[in-house]
Amino acid sequence: MSQIDVTIMGQAYKLACKEGEQTALLQAAAYLDEKMCSFRDAAKIKGTDRIAVMAALTISAELLSTKAPSGPFSDLSVVEIKKQISNMTDVLDNALTPQENLF
Repeated sequence: MSQIDVTIMGQAYKLACKEGEQTALLQAAAYLDEKMCSFRDAAKIKGTDRIAVMAALTISAELLSTKAPSGPFSDLSVVEIKKQISNMTDVLDNALTPQENLF
């Protein structure tokens, strides 16, 4: 494990991370700082905790609406893929339930 220093909304943090993951963690911290500072600078939300929650919700929404760049699921968002998997699981469960009675 190594430690890196990041600054988010002017506050310094020392974070531990695995070797080779420093760049990704620095990029994530910079992205979070950008989101939080944009909420703070818009002056619509007061309080660091509220700013953090709004930034987290925004980033979560971005993640869930992300689509694969190519492949069979490229037109589906993460949420849509999860729904498809859930539907397939239901179909399989329904098909296999009668088989359980045989054993």
